[in-house]
Amino acid sequence: MDDLDRAILAKLRKDARTSVSAIANELKVARATVQHRITRLENSGTITGYTVKVSPESSPNLIRAVMSIATEGNTAKAVVRRLSGSPHVAAIHSTNGKWDLIAEIQAESLAEFDAAINEIREMKEITGSETNLLLSTYSL
Repeated sequence: MDDLDRAILAKLRKDARTSVSAIANELKVARATVQHRITRLENSGTITGYTVKVSPESSPNLIRAVMSIATEGNTAKAVVRRLSGSPHVAAIHSTNGKWDLIAEIQAESLAEFDAAINEIREMKEITGSETNLLLSTYSL
């Protein structure tokens, strides 16, 4: 991956709907070059998909939290696989320090949120957790 690939990725991260022509114009390269680079990045697995970003205001009752998770021994990969199947887990991050993983949790109600975190806490591979509700989001 070179500087042009990184520049294309930056444009797509900002707005995945940006046209190939617009990216080419901004980066001052040929449209075919940008299209070829995007196709190569997709085929190599660097670009794994495109998504929609939804503002927190569009779901004002959505309960969001981060859950710090400690796992037993070398079970973090198994925990990630299980958490990946949960409709309440929006993202999973590995980390260092006291916690092995950070999971972003989302639920439509407090009852659903409670059930989701209890299901996670009951996993035998998890030795400890701490959950923090996200109250406000600030745009940067």
